[in-house]
Amino acid sequence: MSVTIDGDKSGLVPDRVRRILRGPRAESVPALVGTACTFIGLIDIAAGVFPRFRHSRMHALAEVLPGALGPFAAALSLSAGVLLLLLAHGLKRHKRRAWRAAVILLPAGAAAQFVYRHSVIGVLLSLALLALLLRHRSEFSALPDPRSRWKALANFVLMGAGSIGLGLVVVSAHPGKVIGSPSLTDRLEHVLLGLFGFEGPVGYESGVDWTVGYSLGALGLLTAVTTIYLAFRPEHPAATLTTDDEARLRELLEKHGGRDSLGHFALRRDKGVVFSPSGKAAVTYRVVSGVMLASGDPIGDVEAWPGAIERFMDEAKAHSWTPAVMGCSETGGQVWTRETGLDALELGDEAVVDVPDFSLTGRAMRNVRQMVKRIERNGYETRVRRVRDLSDGELERIRRAADDWRGTDTERGFSMALGRIGDPSDGDSVIATAHKADEGEPGPYGDLKAVLHFVPWGTDGMSLDLMRRDRSADPGMNELLIVAALQASPKLGIARVSLNFAMFRSALARGEQLGAGPVLRVWRGLLVFLSRWFQIESLYKFNAKFRPRWEPRFVVFRKTRDLPRIGFAAMQAEGFVTLAVPRPFRRGTARASRPCAHIRPAASQEHEVRAA
Repeated sequence: MSVTIDGDKSGLVPDRVRRILRGPRAESVPALVGTACTFIGLIDIAAGVFPRFRHSRMHALAEVLPGALGPFAAALSLSAGVLLLLLAHGLKRHKRRAWRAAVILLPAGAAAQFVYRHSVIGVLLSLALLALLLRHRSEFSALPDPRSRWKALANFVLMGAGSIGLGLVVVSAHPGKVIGSPSLTDRLEHVLLGLFGFEGPVGYESGVDWTVGYSLGALGLLTAVTTIYLAFRPEHPAATLTTDDEARLRELLEKHGGRDSLGHFALRRDKGVVFSPSGKAAVTYRVVSGVMLASGDPIGDVEAWPGAIERFMDEAKAHSWTPAVMGCSETGGQVWTRETGLDALELGDEAVVDVPDFSLTGRAMRNVRQMVKRIERNGYETRVRRVRDLSDGELERIRRAADDWRGTDTERGFSMALGRIGDPSDGDSVIATAHKADEGEPGPYGDLKAVLHFVPWGTDGMSLDLMRRDRSADPGMNELLIVAALQASPKLGIARVSLNFAMFRSALARGEQLGAGPVLRVWRGLLVFLSRWFQIESLYKFNAKFRPRWEPRFVVFRKTRDLPRIGFAAMQAEGFVTLAVPRPFRRGTARASRPCAHIRPAASQEHEVRAA
């Protein structure tokens, strides 16, 4: 397929994007500066902690200078070193604010080393790095990342633990000056009191107690100041869809939504969006831990995809975010890799059922057929309807049930979950429900026992969003409702249904075949082992019950070394790693209003809806 750049009639590949990502100068200088910053930070810390770094002809004079200048310089050197370590990662990511802070800290650390350590080499190293920063200041222009109050808590925990560990080193770095033989408990108590500016039980000779006290106080002040700054600095929120953005995306989906089964999930309102210059294509994304994570294929006209992709890469460059795409199709992966120079790796397969070919007859469908008939004999009935055909009261009941039946404390889903049920703008979505009248008093949700939610996939398809069921319902609710939705699809004008995404499906399938090699068998064994926690194998087998066709999905990335970081960011986006407040501490009034994403079922349920 021939694809031209949106707005560029020449059809040339945007080499500028490749230069941004792979140019040696754009990456080598910040990486070198970040590494040097780490090295000098460690030198500053060592200069403020270990006595052997402080012996010089002027050391005795420095100890008795007015205002305890010597101990103060040691504390300053220690503080500057810790802060330089914290800034090193930001410098590697081209961050402008990290550059500004380093330009201030390096002279301060150099002055502290000159006053207290009197090391000419240490001073020259700091000044050399300062000159390098000033010489290449244009390389450090990346804008700030989205901010969260959780970073203040994380800083307090990590800095607090680091300060205690470094404080123990400070207290123990003067063995010849310690009075008596304090125990580890005494040293730890001295550190904890010193962080708050109080004297501890450990005593020293020759004025060393001033040096230790200033150093511990500096560490405590550093922890407090950085935590307070992160807690009270102005918010820089993550990008979200505006009303205008959502309207434009819906127009694109109306024209081109049938191309990708994940297209409707671009309407999640916790995503940002960049449009091509002509507005005929768009890429939606979320920034997680410095990774700019797109999902699925670009939305809109394929001919305009390169323009949207280039805008996406420009945004990643402006903030020094790591670009990545989760779950794009083969066509999408080809365009992404061709236009940006990124690489692609097969992530798994999407199960797609063609409704005209689906039938419960035949030996292959015997297990599903028997399970569905057994559940129906137990008194369950199903209903499959468009969202717009449900009353407000029933929608509210379904929302509350789906929230309470969720198997985890936090909502999960990003690339293959919409994050809401029953929104008026999603009237074309389909809800399948299972019902059974309870004996005795009805439950809080009446006879409702299970829910499946599908989002539109063009005009003739739908894509599975979530599956929820009452824990007291009979096993097999998922199979029952999928079959009901497939059987009702012709009346709804639906010809294809996208079910779950099975990670590493091809490896599992090939690894169990006769003649599979030892490497493939080992890889399959590892996936089966990981399935104890991530349900990789069980989800694949569940999908296979419905005899689907498998559509490969890919992850697009810049460098192999970025894959662990991208994987962790994807787990955060999907909700597998989260700092959300545990459910018992949430306000009860907010439960019904929270958006619903896909389920991570409890152990009693067989399958997960969408795997990250």
